[in-house]
Amino acid sequence: HPLCCLSLQEVGPTMVGDEHSDPSLMSFLGATKRNMLGNHFWEYYVNDAPRIVLNKLESCGYRVVSMTGVGQTLVWCLHKE
Repeated sequence: HPLCCLSLQEVGPTMVGDEHSDPSLMSFLGATKRNMLGNHFWEYYVNDAPRIVLNKLESCGYRVVSMTGVGQTLVWCLHKE
C-alpha cells in the first residue's frame, strides 16, 4: 500500500491523496477533496504541517520509505505492510 504526501512548504498545506485514495484514510487525516483550476484531477489536502500528517500515518502503520525535495516542494513516500 504505497502512499505519497507532498507539501509546498514545511508548515502546510499538505497534499495527501488523489481522487482514487482510500476515503476512510482521507477522513482520518481530516483531508478535504478539491480540484484546482486548470487541473483535470482531484486531490486531497490538509492544512496541517507534514510532521503532523506523518505522525498520524505512522499511527496507522505507514512508514517513510524515502523523501526528496523538488524546488520548494517536499515529497515523502510511505509504505504500509
